[in-house]
Amino acid sequence: MNEAELLEIIKCGETGKVQFKRTFDNQDKIAAEMIAMSNAKGGMIIFGVDDKTGNAIGLDYSSLQTIGNKVATIANELVKPQVYITTEVISIEQQKLLIVHIDEGIAKPYKDNNGTIWMKQGADKRRVTDNDEIMRLFQQSGKAFVDEMIIAGTNITDVDKNKVSHYITRALQDPDDEYENVPEIILYQNLSIIKNTNLTLGGLLFFSKKPQKFRPVFCVKAVSFYGNSMGGLNYRDSRDITGTIPELFRESMLFFKGNLRHEQKGQDFNSTGILEISEIALEEMIQNALIHRDYTQNAPVRLMVFDNRIEIISPGVLPNNLTVEKIKFGTAIMRNHLLASYASKLIKYRGFGTGIIRALKEQPDIEFINDENRNQFIVKIPRKPML
Repeated sequence: MNEAELLEIIKCGETGKVQFKRTFDNQDKIAAEMIAMSNAKGGMIIFGVDDKTGNAIGLDYSSLQTIGNKVATIANELVKPQVYITTEVISIEQQKLLIVHIDEGIAKPYKDNNGTIWMKQGADKRRVTDNDEIMRLFQQSGKAFVDEMIIAGTNITDVDKNKVSHYITRALQDPDDEYENVPEIILYQNLSIIKNTNLTLGGLLFFSKKPQKFRPVFCVKAVSFYGNSMGGLNYRDSRDITGTIPELFRESMLFFKGNLRHEQKGQDFNSTGILEISEIALEEMIQNALIHRDYTQNAPVRLMVFDNRIEIISPGVLPNNLTVEKIKFGTAIMRNHLLASYASKLIKYRGFGTGIIRALKEQPDIEFINDENRNQFIVKIPRKPML
């Protein structure tokens, strides 16, 4: 970082990734700041800047050395697990500032010596006490998979035997030979549909009789609006789609097919025509929304049709430092391993990070928005105006 870059950062004030400190004040507060940044997207603490005015006060040589040693001690001893920091000294306006860089952590959740987990909240920080948010941090570090967690109140009677039988037939070439004499409960446990005596989330979403009985919001809300704003009270079509993920996928495709135009492009006059938006692209985007969404978020997937576009909105942002640019090149990080495994046998899901590439090949004008402010991932596809 050079002087000009640092000046620009200071001019913008404190943010979720930038904190000012006039000098070293309280080691517990500094530790909490490091923890919050490690649990979020990383950031920097700039010593020698007044946090009330944003003016560069500067530090003398002794202070630079003392603060540098203290922050290293905090990173090693007051943050659990320890974090790795880097420091640099930059002069601006003849004032020397110490910049402490904290990367986004790979072993979340980070906590202090009292066991308190801190998270950024805008330019401030807050304690994390919500179990779903703590689970999300474990998920981000690969220490837990939400789709393998058990669903309290469920048992073997909630499993649809026909759905399991269909899966086994699709997954195995000679299913009868392998599972003919296996007790039902052992079979479901071996397939990770049940853990102990409860359904896993993956088992619920693929093989239960009524998934929304236990997780009502894990559904799809689909609306076709008049005009281009969701603020209107009138709409062409509105559906609450329920069922297992294969059923949600099928009904979501039917919703789009029923609310998008079919165009004649050289087909026979009596044929249905070709959907105005690539059917392959829609399949890939709906599958991603259902399989890769963040299931720690109690919210539905939303499908919206406007006159000038469609939107597919899934809860949660891209996991583990993935970016829109990376997914366009096929980079993939699996958030829900169990769901992806089931989907590979029961719907058209192919996995391996190729879905986005395949969709863009068919529909190059897809826009992806990783909305961290509202914690959602949005897919927008424009519609052609009617002639």
